[in-house]
Amino acid sequence: MASRSASRFGYGLGFIACVLLLAFALYLQYYQNQDPCPLCIFQRVAYLALGVLFLIAALHGPRRIGARIYGVLLFIAAIAGLAVAARQVWLQHLPADMVPECGPGLNYMLHRYPVGEMVRKVLAGSGECAQVNWTFLHLSIAEWSLICFVLFVIYIIWVTRVTARRPAW
Repeated sequence: MASRSASRFGYGLGFIACVLLLAFALYLQYYQNQDPCPLCIFQRVAYLALGVLFLIAALHGPRRIGARIYGVLLFIAAIAGLAVAARQVWLQHLPADMVPECGPGLNYMLHRYPVGEMVRKVLAGSGECAQVNWTFLHLSIAEWSLICFVLFVIYIIWVTRVTARRPAW
């Protein structure tokens, strides 16, 4: 029974990390006036998906097969967020003359385009996604997000391996 609470604790830590990251994003948005670009919003969605999956796994306390299923779902969400963050970091490091022009806002695209086309346009990036308005230790928000997603991928692999080793009974 101790191993079941240990796996719940591991998933719970992942949930807490997601909540703290989302809280910090809201702090930056509402208290530091850092409006999120469309790629930032997609990264928030990935953190939200990770948080929900971590919470469900923590409440469930899965055994071997469940741990593997949660591991795959968590891994997919983390890799999706990592890919979006990597795209934004790439845009931020383009030479100024190669940065794409600013496009319409996400709200406009949600109402104007089908979902597939809206996702394609957001992932293509725009000038606002290439702007760096805030840094900490010389890293942008997108770069910190990329680091966090890499750490989540490593953590998910670790927590899945530890939880999946538990006896099936």
